[in-house]
Amino acid sequence: MARYTGSVCRLCRREGTKLFLKGDRCFTEKCAIERRAYPPGQHGQGRARFSDYGVQLREKQKVKRMYGLLEKQLRKTFEAASRMKGRTGENLLMLLERRLDNVVYRLGYTTSRAEARQLVKHGHFRVNGKKAQTPSILVKPGFTIEVRDRSKEITRIAGALETAEGRAVPQWLEVEKAAMKGTVKAMPQREDITLPIDEQLIVELYSR
Repeated sequence: MARYTGSVCRLCRREGTKLFLKGDRCFTEKCAIERRAYPPGQHGQGRARFSDYGVQLREKQKVKRMYGLLEKQLRKTFEAASRMKGRTGENLLMLLERRLDNVVYRLGYTTSRAEARQLVKHGHFRVNGKKAQTPSILVKPGFTIEVRDRSKEITRIAGALETAEGRAVPQWLEVEKAAMKGTVKAMPQREDITLPIDEQLIVELYSR
C-alpha cells in the first residue's frame, strides 16, 4: 500500500497548523511549527495566494494527513457520509473519529494516529473481546477496546498512557488506565473535535 515515508513535520508546516503527527514532540518547543511557522521549501517564506479551489484543497489535505488516510479512503468515507442523514461535513468527521485507529489514539494508548494504526495492524488490541487488526473498523456506543494481555507490557503503550494527561480523553470515550480498557459511551459530536477544521470546504471540493 502507498504510504508517506518523508518527514511528517513538513506536512504540519505545509498546512500551517499542528496535525499532531509526531506524538509528544508536538507539545514541546521542538515542534516544527513552533520553530519555523512557514511552508517548507525555498519559496516557503513567500506570500501564498490561494484560489477558492486552493483553499478547499488545503483543507482536504489537512484532514487527510491528520487522520492518516489515502485519497481513495477519504473519498470513500465522504461518499458514505453523503448517504447519511444530517450535514455531510459533520457526518464525515464523525466517521473519521469512529475509526478504530483514531479511537486507540484518543484513548491514550498511543501518542499518534500513525502509531495507533501500526499497533492495531499488529494485533495488540481487542474489540468487544475479539482480536482486531483492521484500523478502519467503526466503533459504536457500548464497544470496548482493550489491550491484549500479552501486549500490556509493551513499552510504547505503557509510556503513552503515562503521558496521556496532556491529551484529554473526549467525553464520548472512557478509559480505565489500570486495566488498559476503554469504552465508547456515545457517538462523537462535532463539538468534541477542537482542531481547526472547516469541513464545509471539503464538501464543496468533493461536490465540484
